[in-house]
Amino acid sequence: MNTLTIDKKKYVVIEQKNYEELKLIAARKSSTAKKMNLSEGKKMAFELIDKWEKEK
Repeated sequence: MNTLTIDKKKYVVIEQKNYEELKLIAARKSSTAKKMNLSEGKKMAFELIDKWEKEK
């Protein structure tokens, strides 16, 4: 791992293999989207519609 300084900003240079590993680890830590059942989705949709209607 090396560091570069360009325009008074420091950048880190790492190997492609290590970069791919870091991306994989970060992707594993991200949470997946929550799935809703039909009634929950419908309730949320109506709440958003009411919210948007009030903003007009």
